[in-house]
Amino acid sequence: MAKVSINLATGSIQKEDIIVGIDLGTTNSLVAFIDPDKNPKVINDTGKGVLVPSIVHFGATGDVTVGNEAKEFLTTDPQNTIFSVKRLLGRAYVDVKNYQDFFSYKIIDDDSESLVKIKVGDKFYTPIELSGLILKELKARAEHALKTPVNRAVITVPAYFNDSQRQATRDAGKLAGLDVLRIVNEPTAASLAYGIGLDPEETKTIAVYDLGGGTFDVSILQIQNGIFEVLATNGDTFLGGDDFDRAIADYWIEKNNIDKYELANNRELTQQLRLKAEEAKKAFAHQSVFNEKLGDIWCTIDRNTFEELILPKVQQTITSCQNALKDAGLTITDINEVVMVGGSTRTGLVKKMVSEFFGRPVHDDINPDEVVALGAAIQADVLAGNRSDILLLDVTPLSLGIETMGGLMDTIIPRNSKIPTKAGRQYTTSKDGQVNMKIAVYQGERDLISENRKLAEFELKGIPAMPAGFPKVDINFLLNADGILKIQAIELRSGVKQEVEVKPAYGITDDLVEQMLMDSITNAKDDVNARMLIEAKTEAEQMLYTVDRFIEKNGRLLSDQEIADTKQSADELKTAIETGNKDQIHTKIDALNDLTRPFAERVMDVVIATAMKGKSIEGGE
Repeated sequence: MAKVSINLATGSIQKEDIIVGIDLGTTNSLVAFIDPDKNPKVINDTGKGVLVPSIVHFGATGDVTVGNEAKEFLTTDPQNTIFSVKRLLGRAYVDVKNYQDFFSYKIIDDDSESLVKIKVGDKFYTPIELSGLILKELKARAEHALKTPVNRAVITVPAYFNDSQRQATRDAGKLAGLDVLRIVNEPTAASLAYGIGLDPEETKTIAVYDLGGGTFDVSILQIQNGIFEVLATNGDTFLGGDDFDRAIADYWIEKNNIDKYELANNRELTQQLRLKAEEAKKAFAHQSVFNEKLGDIWCTIDRNTFEELILPKVQQTITSCQNALKDAGLTITDINEVVMVGGSTRTGLVKKMVSEFFGRPVHDDINPDEVVALGAAIQADVLAGNRSDILLLDVTPLSLGIETMGGLMDTIIPRNSKIPTKAGRQYTTSKDGQVNMKIAVYQGERDLISENRKLAEFELKGIPAMPAGFPKVDINFLLNADGILKIQAIELRSGVKQEVEVKPAYGITDDLVEQMLMDSITNAKDDVNARMLIEAKTEAEQMLYTVDRFIEKNGRLLSDQEIADTKQSADELKTAIETGNKDQIHTKIDALNDLTRPFAERVMDVVIATAMKGKSIEGGE
């Protein structure tokens, strides 16, 4: 493998290496680069189009199709065709359960805080793996079009994404064989595409309104001396053009008196209606009435009705604009520019309402589907050291994180984060009555802590004895401009606190950093497979622990048959932990979940009823 030169001060690499900009979207994804004339340009490989649908299809023989070809399977094989996976990145099931009917594929319902999994046939996939497949397709298209290897990228995310979602995006890139140099906020990328912020003398305050297929955010940015600062961001990671499609489809379902129960069991028709609704929405750009048939179903709607249906959703985005301005401490008159991003901003009502709210014309000259990817390519050019007109702040060369159950590394501060910086995450105990928590701090890019560099270890003592999952322990990393890392752990219920300081870069050479980065890309697939097996085993062990405790406490409320069935299912799960792969373990977890859920709910009802018996609820002063 070729050796790579890395500038530790900026995280940049040798100029010969092409760094692409990637917009990983909910509905469509695309990749851009800086052409020899120094212009950002989107890649259209072999005439397939610029936009790569963010869709993955799994065939019966194990073959995987991504993008344009996969889109055809949305209607013919919906249960094995994954779309809108960005909605699931870094999310737990409890975040998405109200939207389950939107997805035609099976999202595993364990009603817990653990990250979602998707079942296809007898295999289980994480949103990270699925996003990795989309990024792999983008990488392949870029390499084919540019006739050169593409190993490094800047990937954009909504400004609204939290740490977990950003880390999931990084992991997906790594799985696709990409070294993700920076995760960039989409509004920053869009501003760069319009040339806003390229002039170091320019000082501006701008609003970026981004309405894509599945996510919405509005960001207020202040640009000064070429530095972008996010003053405020507001939005909803579950709002987008998909909701416009759903509004039209629901309207047709009602008008045609389609039985919703029957529809729920007919995934093919659900998808056909969704796609026909998308067709109608796009048609309103040049016509006022849409009138087509889908089998025996009349799909008729006019533009006025469409605008009435989506008005509450668009109004929701305007409320977000108001909140963002309020959070930034600004008024409408302080905004110098308004930039429109995302395919859904083509909707006439959206443009009209945003322009009226800000009291000025909006920037929509650049294709709203492409603007973010073009800006990401400009940011990639900056990281390659090809531009001196944008200030690059110092960055941390390697990721910093802690050890979690099973010897895994949980990244708190990703590599290439600008410094000074601070980040944190919340953890809890895994055993009832646990009073101490070991916190081991590591530096590196591998999923297993055994492959990374240990920096420090300390124990948070004196956690009050509570049931597993009740204590809330905040772990915060503060990395200052001198590269000193302060780690703070605090149990929020009791205030128990512990701190330690380390110098992450101490005794580490540029060559070692380089080697660690290369190893992380080379071993990405093996690392992810190892991580997923460990996570599956950890989840299974936690479930067995919970089930044992449940039977111990509530056995008298269960029948002998229920207890026997539960113990048999638990034994099968124990066997899978010892001998199975991650899919077999998840299958047995799923089975135990399905078996115990009905009587767990019944027992809960009995417990609540007993607790409430003879008591009245009184209002307090």
